[in-house]
Amino acid sequence: MSNPFWFIVATVVVFAVVIGRYFLIAGLFYFIFYRWQTVKWQARKINNRKYKEGQFKKEVSWSTITAFIFSITGAAMGLAWQKGWQKIYTDVHAYPLWWLPLSLLIALLLHETYYYWLHRWMHQPKIFRIVHKVHHDSNITSPWTAFSFHPLEGLLQAVFLPALLLVMPMHLYVLIVHLTIMTFSSVINHLDIEVYPKGFHKNTFGRWLIGATHHSLHHKQFKHNYGLYFTFWDKWKKTESPVFEKLFEEKAGRR
Repeated sequence: MSNPFWFIVATVVVFAVVIGRYFLIAGLFYFIFYRWQTVKWQARKINNRKYKEGQFKKEVSWSTITAFIFSITGAAMGLAWQKGWQKIYTDVHAYPLWWLPLSLLIALLLHETYYYWLHRWMHQPKIFRIVHKVHHDSNITSPWTAFSFHPLEGLLQAVFLPALLLVMPMHLYVLIVHLTIMTFSSVINHLDIEVYPKGFHKNTFGRWLIGATHHSLHHKQFKHNYGLYFTFWDKWKKTESPVFEKLFEEKAGRR
């Protein structure tokens, strides 16, 4: 992959995987919740205002640019792996089997920490206008908003895993699971339809997970709910929206 031709080939392949995964997952959620079963889920829609004209097209355009940035980063990871700089491994017995789920959990928790503080930084007025405004142009989110970022924000998000894998070993398939969780989580969070059941936000597991209600409030209020996967930083730093529980109970309680 040191050869420029093969690096370009790797970039194209990774781009096809990233953009394909985006269209597959975001498209699936859009089809189910916005086309096929619209009436069924309408009561759980967080915002009832119409989307801006051309919003979906813009989101897909920005997401395509983000996918390209992710593909360059992915190809660079492949080159670094080939050089022995990345701690990605393929032999499942290279580390104890318990390391497989533990490494995934650690990666998710570290990613959450990185993103929470990055997200708060991006909401500083001067930084926001340059880096984060593109994402917040989607005041009412949709499945297509999931990867709709300014290129600078896309780059800031793309560097986390390559940096982590310089120091922490992770099996290749665990890495793929992490990336898949990231995509599903982002699409669910931006769906603007609450899919989790009534009382989910108070049970042992659900109270720590971010969903559509949680993240839709972030796009409306700006100063609350900065998390990516989990709510623990928002709870600890008291940045969780004070109206989240009431709104969740209202939306999740509807049939």
